[in-house]
Amino acid sequence: MTNQKIAIIGGGIIGSTVAYYLATCEKWRDFDVTLFDDGTGQATKAAAGIISPWLSKRRNQRWYRLARMGADVVKQIALETRMDVSTYHQSGTIITRDSMERIDELIALAIERKQMAPLMGTIQKLSADTVNELIPMVTNHYPGVFVSGGAWIDGKRYRERLLRIAEQRNLHSKKQKVTLTKEKIKKYSKIIICTGAWMQKTLAPLQYNLNVRPQKGELITLRLKHPVAKSPMPVLMPEGERDFIPIDNQHIIIGATHENDQGFDLQPSSEVINDLLASAQRLMPTITTQNIEEVRIGTRAYTDDFAPFFGYLPNLDNVLIGGGLGSSGLTTGPMIAKLLAAEVIDPNYPDWDAYTKPIETYLN
Repeated sequence: MTNQKIAIIGGGIIGSTVAYYLATCEKWRDFDVTLFDDGTGQATKAAAGIISPWLSKRRNQRWYRLARMGADVVKQIALETRMDVSTYHQSGTIITRDSMERIDELIALAIERKQMAPLMGTIQKLSADTVNELIPMVTNHYPGVFVSGGAWIDGKRYRERLLRIAEQRNLHSKKQKVTLTKEKIKKYSKIIICTGAWMQKTLAPLQYNLNVRPQKGELITLRLKHPVAKSPMPVLMPEGERDFIPIDNQHIIIGATHENDQGFDLQPSSEVINDLLASAQRLMPTITTQNIEEVRIGTRAYTDDFAPFFGYLPNLDNVLIGGGLGSSGLTTGPMIAKLLAAEVIDPNYPDWDAYTKPIETYLN
């Protein structure tokens, strides 16, 4: 049997996960996979984020279903590939609120959501003092809810881990841009396009106009002068502040931002960095600019309804696309990739309405 030629255009969270599934499925020898990505501005390589979607107040049930199942997918992949704690760490999540009444509301939501999401694990109400004990470098004045199933992930290390595994089997990686033509598309059994904020440019030669826009995201890594004694620590989603991710007992990630109308700018903004630092200082008053060890910048893709999308391009039965992940990409992206890879491995034109609106919703 002749191998099926598969092209993956875009090597971020979706592309790298699709490549992993195509390399580890039972039929992996049937696929000759090429991944094209020049890497410029890629959101995944700049991202570190919290995998804890269960207490989100977003009303979009398709998004929540993707996120809930995506949290399971990420953990499963982390276990299968033996990711270290610098790549994926199920450390638990603390979400704080400014009153015990609001904490009780979160607890009630958590108990309801856990029925369909056993990965949530233990749910516990925390006083402000207990929050401080669990994350001793912070000065926190709010109570919280602890969810033991919460985790954090480093996007760059995640994708590199999966691509290394796939390259040992059937994946060839090429660091280059691709200009699509209908003649080029005919050379492949399936093409998966997942170029994020650049997807509109990727599809333009095929006369498709996709409604996605770029959003700049920046985060900072802080290094403490004096390590704290406690490690590991939960990640913190503090009331009114940026996400707070202790990597170890000396490094903390703060962010990321959501900057609209910046196009594809990848230059650090002193104003934004100061804002991130100020958020950290409200939790750790002794932090200064001297504690900033790293600044990461990437470009996300957003849709008008802030929802991800995926499916076949109209009138092209061998071209799949997936994107529009926004700030939840590290959670929703792996689940979208799993569904796209399943369609390549065993095509059955599934009903994806439970996860996404029709692709036509995002095309002009």
